[in-house]
Amino acid sequence: MSSTTSNAVSNVHQDGHVAAKRHSKFSTVIRVTSGNFIEMYDFFLFGFYATYIAKAFFPASSEYAALMMTFATFGAGFFMRPLGAIILGSYIDRIGRRKGLVLTLGIMASGTAMIAFIPGYATIGLLAPLLVLIGRLLQGFSAGVELGGVSVYLSEMATPGHKGFYVSWQSASQQVAIIFSAALGYFLNETLSKEFIADWGWRIPFFIGCSIIPVVFFIRRSLQETEEYLAQKTHPTFREMLKTISLNWPLVVTGTMLIVMTTVSFYLITVYTPTFGKTVLKLTTVESLVVTLCVGVSNFIWLPVMGALSDRIGRWPIMALFSGLTAVTAYPLLSWLIANPSFEHMLLAELWLSFLYGSYNGATIVALTEIIPVRIRTTGFSLAYSLATALFGGLTPLVSTWLIETTGDKASPGYWMAMAGSVGLLATFLIYRGVVKEC
Repeated sequence: MSSTTSNAVSNVHQDGHVAAKRHSKFSTVIRVTSGNFIEMYDFFLFGFYATYIAKAFFPASSEYAALMMTFATFGAGFFMRPLGAIILGSYIDRIGRRKGLVLTLGIMASGTAMIAFIPGYATIGLLAPLLVLIGRLLQGFSAGVELGGVSVYLSEMATPGHKGFYVSWQSASQQVAIIFSAALGYFLNETLSKEFIADWGWRIPFFIGCSIIPVVFFIRRSLQETEEYLAQKTHPTFREMLKTISLNWPLVVTGTMLIVMTTVSFYLITVYTPTFGKTVLKLTTVESLVVTLCVGVSNFIWLPVMGALSDRIGRWPIMALFSGLTAVTAYPLLSWLIANPSFEHMLLAELWLSFLYGSYNGATIVALTEIIPVRIRTTGFSLAYSLATALFGGLTPLVSTWLIETTGDKASPGYWMAMAGSVGLLATFLIYRGVVKEC
C-alpha cells in the first residue's frame, strides 16, 4: 500500500473516531440531563396550574388565600433541598455520580406520582393537602442534589476548554421542559373546555410526566462513571464531608449568593409568569402560555451561547455585566409593562429578562463547579444551589404575590429581581477578586 493511501485510510479512521466520540458525548449529555427535564417539567406544571391546584387541594375563603397556600406548599419543597444536598450529595461524592443520579430520579418520581393521583379536598378532606405537601417534600429532597449531580457530571465529562458549553446544557434541558409543558398546556386549552380543565383536566400533564419517568430511568441507568471521579484514590466519608464544608463555609455562602440571581430570575420568568399574566395583567391563558413558551426558547438559545462565550473570555465579565443589568432594569421594565399591559409588551419584557437570565446563568453554573473543592464538589455545589433556591428562588411566586397584595404595586416583583441581581454582582466581585478562597 502506498504512503498516500495509508495516510488516507488513517485519516478516515481518525475522522470516524472523532465523529463517534462526538456522538458519544452528545448521547451522554442527553442521558444525564433527562432527569432535569422531568424535574422542571413538574415544577412548571405546579406553577402554571396553581389556581386549579389551589381550588382542588386548598379551599379557602378567598382566591388570594388559596393561592398563597398553594405557593407556600410549592415553596416548602425547596426547604428540603439543603437536606437533600447534604445527604444525597455526600452519597454521590462517596459512591459515584451515576448511582446517585439514578437514586435521585427514583425519589423524584415518587413525589410526582403522589401529586398526580391524590384525590382532591372534597374527596379525602385534610389528607389531600397533607399528601400534596409530602409529595413536594420528596421532590425537594431529590432536587436538592439533582442539579448539582448533573452539573458536576457534565463538567467532569467535558472536553478541555469547553466546560462552560457542556455544563450549560444542565440549564438548557430545563428549558426544553418549559417549552414542552407550555406547548402541551396550549394544546389542552385549545381542545378541552375550561370547565373540564378546572375539574380534573389539569391533572393530564402530570399523568404524562409519570409516563415519561420509566423511559428516563431506563436511559439514565446506562450512564458511565466519570473518569475524573474514578481517578480519585480516596473518597471522603460523611463526617469528612461535613468537616470540609464547615472549613469552606465562606465559599459555600458566596456560591449561594451567585445562584440567587439565577434562581430568582428563572422562577420569576417561567413558573410565575403564567400566574402574573393571568391574575395581574389579565391576559388570557393562551397568551400567557405563548409568552412562557417563547421564554423557554429564548433561554435555550442564550444558555449554551453564553456558556461557550465564557470558555473564551472568562466567567466573571459575563456574570458581572448581566447581574448589574438585572439590578438596574428589572423594576423599570415591569413598571413599563404594568403601565402598558398587552401580550406584545409582556413578550418583549419577558424576552429581555430571559436574555439577562440566560447570559448570567450560562457562565455561572460552570463557575460554581470550578470554585468548589473537587473532593466535595457535588455536595458543595448542591448545598449552595439548594440554599439559594430555598431562601430566594423557590419563594419567588409566594413573595411576588405577597408584594403585589401588600404594596399595591403590581410591578413590585421587579424589586425582588433587582435585589437578586445586586447579590449576584457582589458575589462575582468577592469570588473573582480573591476575597473568598478555598481553605
